[in-house]
Amino acid sequence: MGLIIAVFLIGFIIFFHELGHFALAKANGIRVDEFSLGLGPTLVGKKIGGTLFSLKLLPFGGACMMGEDDADDRSEGSFNSKSVWARISVIAAGPVFNLILAWIFCVILIGAAGYRTAEISDVPAGYSAQEQGLEAGDMITGINGRSVHFWDDISLYTLTHPDETSYEISYERDGETYTAQLELRKLENDASPMLGVVGGEMVYPGILGSLEYGFYKLQYWMTYTVDSLRMLVTGQVGLQDMSGPVGMAAVVDEVYEAAAPAGLLAVVLSLMNFSTLVSANLGVMNLLPIPALDGGRLIFLLVEAVRRKRVPPEKEGMVHFAGFAFLMIFMVVVLFNDIIKLF
Repeated sequence: MGLIIAVFLIGFIIFFHELGHFALAKANGIRVDEFSLGLGPTLVGKKIGGTLFSLKLLPFGGACMMGEDDADDRSEGSFNSKSVWARISVIAAGPVFNLILAWIFCVILIGAAGYRTAEISDVPAGYSAQEQGLEAGDMITGINGRSVHFWDDISLYTLTHPDETSYEISYERDGETYTAQLELRKLENDASPMLGVVGGEMVYPGILGSLEYGFYKLQYWMTYTVDSLRMLVTGQVGLQDMSGPVGMAAVVDEVYEAAAPAGLLAVVLSLMNFSTLVSANLGVMNLLPIPALDGGRLIFLLVEAVRRKRVPPEKEGMVHFAGFAFLMIFMVVVLFNDIIKLF
């Protein structure tokens, strides 16, 4: 079941990404030769309005083919016949659409399940928070300079900064802002070190509040992605901690099995939460200046906008080819790790 659901969810998220490219291409009068979902040989396809809409054999991936790699094609309606800013908007639209989709999911999740406030509900004895004078009712607004909007922001920071043992906490009390330096402490029977503050109550903010806190939740997942990349680069996590399609299918299966006893609504919300992470991750990753990804293409277009002259296509092509080769090797390594984890 996990594999089937994962294929559907990831396929939809990739479809929405390519839909962004497609929509902005059409808005800028750019000809789209093919809009495909999946990779490999075509299973079914139909040409509508000059565009071939197709479904490929392999269920992961997709493409919106606009002939952008053909530097010599400057015919009417071609990608390269348009202004650099029009081309930038088309390339950026894919990741932006992923972030929009993630925000929509966040709004639904906040509206249905609420969020836990950053208001302290209890300050147990023996921990740093009590010694520094924090009290129940204090509203935490920041941790080590990072803004806090709800309790998950605090949990994320401590999770992704495992080497830090001291935290500067900003909080509000009676309209005044204070700071306190808290240290992790592990008391008897504690499973792990703690700051000594207990999270606030669940809040259901209504429609307008869900729209606002949907942005905060999207920011949370984007920060999660960036922090995870930082931990990978700094060696705090390894490749064995990453998951590819096989690993994601396994996670989806676990999410489904855990939520199923609670009913259909719990399953839908749990899978939507997972999809939010995937969509936000895809949006952020594709905006990074990595060759062969949207972010890498944007760098070349921005250079063109500044120079008022395109980087020689053959040089750009070599960079993207090298990036694509690296990504393929990286995907093979991650896939291998996924398979090893199954046994």
